[in-house]
Amino acid sequence: MITRFSKIVVERMASQFPAVLILGPRQCGKTTLAKEWIQGSYFDLEKPSDYAVFADDPEWAFRRLNEVLILDEAQQLPELFSVLRSVIDEHRRRNGRYYLLGSVNPSLIKQVSESLAGRVGMVELTPFLYGEIAHELGSLDAYWLKGGYPDACRESHAEKRITWFDQYVQALVQRDLAGYGLKTSPQEMRRFLGMLAHVHGGLLNASELGRSLGVTYHTIGHHLDLLEGHFLIRCLQPWHANLGKRLVKSRKVYVRDCGLLHYMLGIRTDRDLLQSPRRGASWEGMLIENVIGLEQITRIGSQFWFYRTQAGAEIDLIVDRGEERIGYEFKCGVSVTRNDASGLRAGLEDGVITQGHVVYAGERSFPLTNEIQAVPASALIARPEFL
Repeated sequence: MITRFSKIVVERMASQFPAVLILGPRQCGKTTLAKEWIQGSYFDLEKPSDYAVFADDPEWAFRRLNEVLILDEAQQLPELFSVLRSVIDEHRRRNGRYYLLGSVNPSLIKQVSESLAGRVGMVELTPFLYGEIAHELGSLDAYWLKGGYPDACRESHAEKRITWFDQYVQALVQRDLAGYGLKTSPQEMRRFLGMLAHVHGGLLNASELGRSLGVTYHTIGHHLDLLEGHFLIRCLQPWHANLGKRLVKSRKVYVRDCGLLHYMLGIRTDRDLLQSPRRGASWEGMLIENVIGLEQITRIGSQFWFYRTQAGAEIDLIVDRGEERIGYEFKCGVSVTRNDASGLRAGLEDGVITQGHVVYAGERSFPLTNEIQAVPASALIARPEFL
């Protein structure tokens, strides 16, 4: 059995709040986590018989089912949330009684914020992080190629893995994304995903994307918000402190799962990845997702940025913990020199970061300066020490 790191966050939230909302993309393992690690009665609200239990009289159902409840795809029945609020308020000291699972961030967050504010703890479940599946895959390269979706990363046959992603994307654009009043057709949304894959790791130019797709700048913004809300992409904001320098103000965009990215780019094998001009950007995105995923599990309140000046100084990722800011530069080579830390050195001189790491594909950790360390990627994103 694979232990999900987020289980610790779920337990922490359950000890503090009456309800826990577990969000994440479809097929990332939310149902498996709930069934294997939460002792309670499970209801899938996309299943007609389970939906019927709560649809007619949800208040009566909650009062009759006086046990721990797991409600999967909770966004299918929005009226649950206002009823659940009153039920919770009658027994506020009973924490960890309701677990709500959902794949659709935009609608769920709105419904929960309106009805269950202060009564629910939220947990984001990602596809597998490398540390969760390393013992099964055997190498970081295998994870890098396949990504973290459970069905895809465990598939040894490339064609079957590609078929899975093909069906996954088709279901997303025709079912989930189409339900948000998009004037864009499923075919155009799939094309937009492909365009984002080709600018993965680069600065976002919404106007240029709009011209390519034949839509307005505002439509592109709506599409990006929707894809980010469904956990498909990450838009990383630039560091915005006033340093007396001209800073890049555009966001950077990443396809969050490297396996999905490779599917959209037509990368099927290790050889394809080795020869791809997007290899470096793919490596960067994979490590950013794992670093952020681990940070959100181990600490509360961290923020994430990138840093780039008009003069060319750049830091791929800044983890802002308030009292300290750690800069990361990601290199997909097996060797590192002091020149690879030039952006980190500039960030230290400007007071943007307090320490830095150059993360690479080699096997040894060693200092580059007093404040900058070279770190193997496989060691950085391995299993946290406290798990």
